[in-house]
Amino acid sequence: MDWVSVNKRLDEWVTEERLDTRKVLFPRRDGSAGTGTGVSTPKKITLGAGGGACSTSRPSSPVQPSTELLNGSAVLAAALQKKMSRKRKAPSVEGESGAVVGVGSAVPVAPGEIPESSSPGPRITGSLVAHHDDIVTRMKNVEMIELGRHRIRPWYFSPYPQVELVHLPCIYICEFCLKYRKSRKCLERHLVKCNLRHPPGNEIYRKGSISFFEIDGRKNKVYAQNLCLLAKLFLDHKTLYYDTDPFLFYVMTDCDSRGFHIVGYFSKEKESTEDYNVACILTMPPYQRKGYGKLLIEFSYELSKFEGKTGSPEKPLSDLGLLSYRSYWAQTILDILITLKPVGENEKPQITINEICEMTSIKKEDVISTLQNLNLINYYKGQYIITINSETITSHRKAMEKRKIRIDSKCLHWTPKDWSKRAKW
Repeated sequence: MDWVSVNKRLDEWVTEERLDTRKVLFPRRDGSAGTGTGVSTPKKITLGAGGGACSTSRPSSPVQPSTELLNGSAVLAAALQKKMSRKRKAPSVEGESGAVVGVGSAVPVAPGEIPESSSPGPRITGSLVAHHDDIVTRMKNVEMIELGRHRIRPWYFSPYPQVELVHLPCIYICEFCLKYRKSRKCLERHLVKCNLRHPPGNEIYRKGSISFFEIDGRKNKVYAQNLCLLAKLFLDHKTLYYDTDPFLFYVMTDCDSRGFHIVGYFSKEKESTEDYNVACILTMPPYQRKGYGKLLIEFSYELSKFEGKTGSPEKPLSDLGLLSYRSYWAQTILDILITLKPVGENEKPQITINEICEMTSIKKEDVISTLQNLNLINYYKGQYIITINSETITSHRKAMEKRKIRIDSKCLHWTPKDWSKRAKW
């Protein structure tokens, strides 16, 4: 079975023989838990699956309590039945498109970590497609892709044409136009005819080998859709599929003698009523853990500075995206606080939350949550003060030394557009 309430990046199917149903807790009518044997058992069930054990609480089952142990099939059926009934109660969003904040699959943000709306689930917008409880669509369906010189094993399901491609051992993707082919020979024939050596759209940034291209989801619809199909292999909860018109895509590339190779990208709504500056963000697996994720985030905030706005990524963030954003927010805010100079002699430096927002273009809620996570805010003599110890300063400087690549605003050649007039779409 696929893991319940656990990231599916390394999921696999588990046979019934590998399930230990002797430790399953069954609900009673009075709300307390009971077992078929009457013996006190742990409140968690451990499922062994490939890479390691995973403990997760068993969801309440809609079936009646029983004094007999259920077999693995009944347990699975009960869990799936509850999930399907929960989905039926949710509002329908069929026909809408989606966008993932990945760098990235999406994990809900922990309470108190980052301010979000009062609704318990993801925001229902024109950029979101909710998963249906069709087990087939939730399974990882592509074994391998070949993108340029990299062979990558996907993490999640992506809606590539079912019959044509998903049963093949490998899907071959052109790294420049992102069109997919079923064999290496088909890809070689395509490369002879493909004239692209960089993403379509306008190159708005270049420093060294790193470039950013701005792609309009309406003008370059096929490329945008292929990009979304590729990204969905590594992003779980939500992603753009077909309605790419309301979005802009910013693709980061690394240039060499062969062309501009895709490193990662983020998308953003042309018009965001909630000041989201990122809808979906992803660093390709071969380039992860090399600083490119923070570079994408830094670039998105640089665009917000040019627009004269504060921005925030669309929630919920993926697990990897949440880590990257928290790290970026912390480093950016600490960089300002540590270098802050006092106004006069014998005075301590002073700064307001709004001033931090203006300097960084980070939304106020994200600034406050970051200061709280870092335990920097203290209440003293009727006012809030920020205190930074030497240990925090030392660790921050070590982290900044590791960030070898940064965005240079002088290399960004971009003029914001007013998308409120639909004629410009």
